[in-house]
Amino acid sequence: MSNFKYLMNMAPKVFQTILNVSLIYLAGIISFLLIQELVIFSMILFSESANDYKEFLARILILFLYFEFIAMIVKYFKEDYHFPLRYFMYIGITAMVRLIIVDYDNPLDTLLYSLVILVLIIGYFIMNITPLERPEIKGLVKEKKEEN
Repeated sequence: MSNFKYLMNMAPKVFQTILNVSLIYLAGIISFLLIQELVIFSMILFSESANDYKEFLARILILFLYFEFIAMIVKYFKEDYHFPLRYFMYIGITAMVRLIIVDYDNPLDTLLYSLVILVLIIGYFIMNITPLERPEIKGLVKEKKEEN
């Protein structure tokens, strides 16, 4: 029985270590891709075909996506191994805006992407106005009065 308790105590630590190492590796890959995207972005900026504003905007938004993923991983380690939900919302909104810019041929798809952005923004708003800790509800539950 003692071995089982030891295993149950060690399992979360082992999984947390695996997760941390994986996230550091992922952050390294994303950092490399961010630098690569900066090089491509600067090549587009100084090339003769700099008039393609759609490509320009798409590259900027890809840059922001990489940046947000790296910021989310940094926040994970700074906030005691917790991913803030707002970063997922930022990434979702940025990804949908990029999709609208890149894939704008079908008006119905564009409308649906816009609705997804609206839902994400409403969710973000609700998340910000909701208190972090749940208040105690008084009045709904009758408390027993002590009898003397």
